[in-house]
Amino acid sequence: MSDTANPTAPNTAATTAVPQRTLADFLPGDKYSQYLLTGKNEMFAVCRGLVDHVSLISMIFNAGHDMVLTTLISYGENGLVLDFGASEETNLAALKADKLFCAAQLDKVEIQFILRGTKRVVVDGRPAFHAPLPESILRLQRREYFRLLTPIVNPLRCKIRSADANGVPLSLSAQLVDISVGGVCLSGLPTNLPLDTGTQFVDASIDLPEGGSVVATLQLRWLTEVVSRSGVPSRRAGFEFLRLPHAKSTLIQRYITKTERDRKARESGQL
Repeated sequence: MSDTANPTAPNTAATTAVPQRTLADFLPGDKYSQYLLTGKNEMFAVCRGLVDHVSLISMIFNAGHDMVLTTLISYGENGLVLDFGASEETNLAALKADKLFCAAQLDKVEIQFILRGTKRVVVDGRPAFHAPLPESILRLQRREYFRLLTPIVNPLRCKIRSADANGVPLSLSAQLVDISVGGVCLSGLPTNLPLDTGTQFVDASIDLPEGGSVVATLQLRWLTEVVSRSGVPSRRAGFEFLRLPHAKSTLIQRYITKTERDRKARESGQL
C-alpha cells in the first residue's frame, strides 16, 4: 500500500505539559490485549480514519512531562508522517526521545500506539515527524456503557469549579454532548482553562431532569480544539467518572432509559 497523504490538513499542533502519571494510562498490557491491532490492514484502517477526520494526536514523552499535539499527515508501508508542533524546542526534544506515546480519539474510540525511531522530514515545504509503523495499535472500543447524545434543546449542563492559568478561581457551566454511566463529553470549555490528561474536577455537578443531581469527580480522558461557526475557539473533552456511587449510576441509567423511551415513542407517534 502506498502512502496516503493529506497535504491540506491544517497544522493544529501545539504543546503543553502533562503529569508523569499520564504514562500509566497508555497501552495497559494484558488487560486490553483483545483490543490490540497488529495486522497492517487493520492498522491502516485506523490511520485512514485519523487522516480523514484530521484527529488530534497527543505525543507524550520525557517521562510524561512533555507533549506535542499533532495530526497524521500520511501513512503507508514506509511508516507514519505527522505534523510538527508549534514549539521548535519541543519538536527537537521529541525527535531525541526513545519512545513517543501517542493517543487520539476517533469516533469516540480511544486510539493508542507507540512510535520509535522518529526522524525529521519535510513535507510540502514544512517540517514533519516520520516514524516506522508501530508494532501495534490499541483500538479501545468498550461497549459496556451505552452513551446517550443529550438533547440540543434545553441541554444538560455540568457545573465545574476550577482555576485559570494564573490561579484565579473559575466557576463554569459546560454543556453535555453525551452521557453514560462511565462518563461525559463536555463542550464549550474555555481555552484559558488548564487541561491535561491528568486533570480532575472534584464535585462536578450535573442536574438530571426529574432525577436529581449527580455530583462526582471527573477525570479528563481526551481533549480536542474546536472553532464555532462565528470563529470563537473553545475545547471539547471527554471525562471519566471516578468512583461513581452506585446510587448515582442508577440515576444516570434511569435518565438514559427514560430519554431513549421517550425518543422512540415520539418517533412512533405515541407522544
